[in-house]
Amino acid sequence: MSENMRSAGWRKASYSNSSGSCVEVGVSATSVLVRDTANRSGVTLALPGPAWLALLAAVRAF
Repeated sequence: MSENMRSAGWRKASYSNSSGSCVEVGVSATSVLVRDTANRSGVTLALPGPAWLALLAAVRAF
């Protein structure tokens, strides 16, 4: 795990459920990071700020 990911200040999504089906979001110097809470050492999605805002808008419109 890179230093950026360790210091990202991870926060669990507010819509998490008791089965652990949720994501965590962190912030690095250049990206918003998204990972699976149940598999924290797995793949992490790194989105530049504009892409993160577009994802949020799409999810909210759903």
